[in-house]
Amino acid sequence: MALRIQFFLLVFSFKLLATAATTSVEDYTILKILMSEWQNTPPNWVGTDPCGDNSLASMGLRGLLPSDIVSLTELQILDLSNNGGLKGNIPQQIGSLAMLSTLILLGCSFSGQIPNSIGNLTQLRHLSLNANSFSGSIPPWIGNMKNLYWLDLTDNILTGTIPVSNGTIPGLDWLVNTRHFHFGENQLTGTIPAQLFSSKMKLIHVLFDNNKLTGGIPSTLGLVTTLEVVRFDRNSLNGTVPSNLNNLTRVQELYLSNNQLTGPISDLTGMNTLFYLDMSNNSFNASSVPLWTSSLQSLTALVMENTNLQGEVPSSLFSLPQLQTVDLSNNQLNGTLNIGSSPSSQLQLIDLHNNSITYITLGGAFSIKLVLVGNPVCKQSALSTYCTSATSNANYSTPSNNCLDPICSSNKTSSPNCSCAYPYAGTLVFRAPSFLVLNGSSYYHQLEGYLMAYYFNSLPVDSVSLSDPMRDSSDYLHVSLKVFPSGQDSFNRTAVSAIGFILSKTFGPFSFIALPYLHFADSSVESSKSSNTGIVIGEAVGGTLLVLLVIIVSIYALRQKRRAERFTEHSHPFASWDLTTWSGSIPKLKGARRFSFKELKKCTNNFSDANEIGSGGYGKVYRGSLLTGQLLAIKRAQQGSMQGGNEFKNEIELLSRVHHKNLVSLVGFCFEQGEQMLVYEYIPNGTLKDCLSGKSGIRLDWMRRLKIALGSARGLAYLHELANPPIIHRDVKTTNILLDEHLNAKVSDFGLSKPKENPDKDRVTTQVKGTMGYMDREYYMTQQLTEKSDVYSFGVVLLELLTARKPIEKGKHIVCEVKTAMDKTKNLYSLYEILDPVIASGASLGGLENFVDLAMHCVEESGVDRPTMGEVVKEIENIMQLAGLNPNAESASTSASYEEYGGGFPSSKLEPK
Repeated sequence: MALRIQFFLLVFSFKLLATAATTSVEDYTILKILMSEWQNTPPNWVGTDPCGDNSLASMGLRGLLPSDIVSLTELQILDLSNNGGLKGNIPQQIGSLAMLSTLILLGCSFSGQIPNSIGNLTQLRHLSLNANSFSGSIPPWIGNMKNLYWLDLTDNILTGTIPVSNGTIPGLDWLVNTRHFHFGENQLTGTIPAQLFSSKMKLIHVLFDNNKLTGGIPSTLGLVTTLEVVRFDRNSLNGTVPSNLNNLTRVQELYLSNNQLTGPISDLTGMNTLFYLDMSNNSFNASSVPLWTSSLQSLTALVMENTNLQGEVPSSLFSLPQLQTVDLSNNQLNGTLNIGSSPSSQLQLIDLHNNSITYITLGGAFSIKLVLVGNPVCKQSALSTYCTSATSNANYSTPSNNCLDPICSSNKTSSPNCSCAYPYAGTLVFRAPSFLVLNGSSYYHQLEGYLMAYYFNSLPVDSVSLSDPMRDSSDYLHVSLKVFPSGQDSFNRTAVSAIGFILSKTFGPFSFIALPYLHFADSSVESSKSSNTGIVIGEAVGGTLLVLLVIIVSIYALRQKRRAERFTEHSHPFASWDLTTWSGSIPKLKGARRFSFKELKKCTNNFSDANEIGSGGYGKVYRGSLLTGQLLAIKRAQQGSMQGGNEFKNEIELLSRVHHKNLVSLVGFCFEQGEQMLVYEYIPNGTLKDCLSGKSGIRLDWMRRLKIALGSARGLAYLHELANPPIIHRDVKTTNILLDEHLNAKVSDFGLSKPKENPDKDRVTTQVKGTMGYMDREYYMTQQLTEKSDVYSFGVVLLELLTARKPIEKGKHIVCEVKTAMDKTKNLYSLYEILDPVIASGASLGGLENFVDLAMHCVEESGVDRPTMGEVVKEIENIMQLAGLNPNAESASTSASYEEYGGGFPSSKLEPK
């Protein structure tokens, strides 16, 4: 078929892209059938060829999904989301769409059974049928979808049991590569089969909340060590909680509430990334508050209402550094409540209503919301403040950006930038919100910033606003979202399509339910631009989607600001340092010389502009020369630098104890007269970024790029595997890889690096920092930092070595660009058009295909699928041998061999064979 069709939707898009100049007669006929079946189709579908601009986003489409659609055999993406007027059954012939990779019918009104033939879609990676009225059982044939990444059947009326394989019949247990099981808000019955889970699975989210499941929680759940979110709440589960549940050390949110679980409360010691735990309304054996709760250092919310707790509440619980909410209401807790002298600075709510507490001890100023109504202690009139019911203040609305709201007419709304417009609106529904308190404006303000920066940065969006946060009866968090157009008072169809598609592909246990958009921009203007719209929006959607995949916004990121505030060291990073002993007696600073300000001022000629060799958010870098002739690079923090103090202390402590030929050496530091300066060895050929961009005038051939890749990989492998304790760099990028006089790579800039004080722990919980385009979404979403975050960033560096492109250009991410261009059946994977001309026009590119494979392996979406840096080093060594190089040979060439010659780049281009 000459036509390649993609239906882009979530927020209801329908986009047809042709690979040939004209639409085939067969495809044209099918599209005409769709026109006749659906109401409210775009005005430009009235013409003779409906393939010009077919965005159907948020227009309230009405009608049925005709079986004729299965004749579009090249269809790859079918996304009809949020068209509430689309109803009826999914055609039984849906399995004929063999090329389909994405099927999103979120927020429609489809009903009936999900056809068994859907299991024939073996290329499918994303299946979202949530928020419809599908009934009947879950087809076991879904188990045939071996490539499925996302499976979402939430909020339907599905019944029957959870299907697992039986002989030749498949089941959900066959989906070992799937990351998301979303089955909440249905009417599923029966037990959770032990066979459903195994150690082979790569599941991240298991959501079976709000069903009618019975029986116990299978112990096989503890085998799926990749899990991060588990929801079995609001069922009729019984029996004991498996004792091996604490094997799930990556789980961040665990919901077991509102069941009939019995026996002792399981020991969850070791679940050090757990920040939300809800075990309320079960029938556990009477016991005291488990002591292991005080060991969960990442815990933000502990909810154990009505769980037969008794005795006193341990005061150590309230000092957990991240703790925000404690709900131990409706138990038999008694004795004295001792909050302790230093409760968590994050703590906002302690709800202990309906217990038997007789005394309380409060230390110092107490501003925490404490609820004691229904306790004997409330007989004391002095405590009346604490003896009222808990209230939830969820009144948040995005404030204006230092402007006066205008009076808007014609149903328009004022944006945060005080412009009247028709916003694209809907509701964000978080199925596993990471915090209980709804009145923290910082959460929502930060979410607004991330939506603008990472979702809509390449689209015609002026601003976004959030309002009316609330929790429903299923404990889902609902937040109203409005997206405002830029430069005009309404969006056109293609812009709404792009925004909707981006929001439909988010990677967390949440979804976006949109309202119909009824105020599209002038259709005549759109029609005049129809010939170019497909290209422009294709670029916008593709690039922005990849940015989303790399840097995903989720509610987890909103905890960062609050987390950072608790570290008072940020404002006084040197408070505990004894400067009188800095001469070398402190082991952490061994080998780092202390320079005087006067000495560095002299060797840089009073920090003259002529000696400035770089600058950044930290400050400026100067070249300096000692009397001995030794060249230095001196990084001087700008006055009032917000993060300079931390980075200064961090980099000194780290660099003074790591020594490797592929790491920049720290010579010393200066900390006097209000100055913070780091003194490094001088690296003459600047950054890898400058070489790839042509700024430095140095040309890097293929062989040299392989050596640079190997050197920088060895430096990072040393940090991960040989440093004591191991160090995660956290800001790997081409501007932080320097080249010496022989063009050997040296990794630099350890200001954001994070040591792993406990090497046995997989992850470090930390505030997200790094550079946009290099950060993987897993780190960004979870705030759980691992060595694999550096591996992802290094994969981006490898792609820059191939293409000499920035990680993000014109809204397109380099990972997406390479994936789109790759064809493994052709020579050099058919990457001729995106290779850097410097290497594309040069000598043989031996090992290039293996190099591309390695880079793409490094940027896998899930960290567990990426190699270690040690494995990366070995693979690059193998690639160099394929290219005829000795990976252990020292370079004897200098930068002069690679300087750009007169006449510029050759005009010839490597052609496919």
